[in-house]
Amino acid sequence: MARKAHRGTSAGHAAAIAHPEDRRDASRRARLEVIFDEQAALGMLFGEFDANLVHIENRLGVFIAARGDRVVIEGTEDEVARARDVLLKMHEKLLQGEEMDAGAIEALIAMSNEPTLEGIITGDAKAPPIMIRTRKKTITPRSAMQGDYMRQLASRDIIFALGPAGTGKTYLAVAQAVSQLITGSVQRLILSRPAVEAGEKLGFLPGDMKDKVDPYLRPLYDALFDCMPPEQVERRIASGEIEIAPIAFMRGRTLADAFVILDEAQNTTREQMKMFLTRFGQNSRMVICGDPRQVDIPGGDRMSGLADAVERLEGVEGMGVTRFTAADVVRHPIVGRIVEAYEGPNA
Repeated sequence: MARKAHRGTSAGHAAAIAHPEDRRDASRRARLEVIFDEQAALGMLFGEFDANLVHIENRLGVFIAARGDRVVIEGTEDEVARARDVLLKMHEKLLQGEEMDAGAIEALIAMSNEPTLEGIITGDAKAPPIMIRTRKKTITPRSAMQGDYMRQLASRDIIFALGPAGTGKTYLAVAQAVSQLITGSVQRLILSRPAVEAGEKLGFLPGDMKDKVDPYLRPLYDALFDCMPPEQVERRIASGEIEIAPIAFMRGRTLADAFVILDEAQNTTREQMKMFLTRFGQNSRMVICGDPRQVDIPGGDRMSGLADAVERLEGVEGMGVTRFTAADVVRHPIVGRIVEAYEGPNA
């Protein structure tokens, strides 16, 4: 293991040595040396041709020089501290067997500016870390809002997750559902979406009803396959443990002992949303995901069932609401900028 880190970093991962020019004033120049005693993961930490270090340099405006087990970071005090925290957290995750792709690095960079970063990832003396364990991976929050959402997924009966694409609304809900299905907390996993065409007509596509509906449900399959081996997904679908169907198939049912997810909920009518919510049964959990700004209900003048439900139910005991923004987008950074551009004053 690595030696104790200075300046508030997590003990036991690396030694961060502050040089004389490192001042309290965040605008001053600083120089920090980080020494990694566990060298097995350094190749993956730095990336091919130091690509990961270059990525951090470009995003935080620092200079990073790596030599052997030592990394020197130079820049303004705040950004040097952020770069150090990102490198330490990357190193810790790599030692735990997690992968560090560009998205994971970008998420750590974004979270390094959150005052609750350390608590979100590692927990504190009184609380365990926030994480979701599935067959294929262990998932930790990539933003402060994701941390709050994951807490709600573990504790509330019905959760509304609102916000733009790329914030992890559906993915984290599916991961939590898979985790509870694996542990036996629920007996079934039910994933649903309204079959509303987003500006395109798919009725001409060949095949039976399943063939026509599957394109609407593809994102749910993708999330499942990322959390569970494909053969297990197929086996559980065949046995009925996992059901993926349009919202119209929910009518007349009581969904007990189930984790139920409704995706793209902004495209439900008020009548559909009421029908869906009243399917709630014993020992169940419901997550309703959607972006209120992306309504594709035919006609254009009908109120979204998602907006109506949140207005009516926010604050009701057992309900939870998480509102994501463009700042919580965990895809490529440009996705967040695109969302901001479309949601700006000229939207």
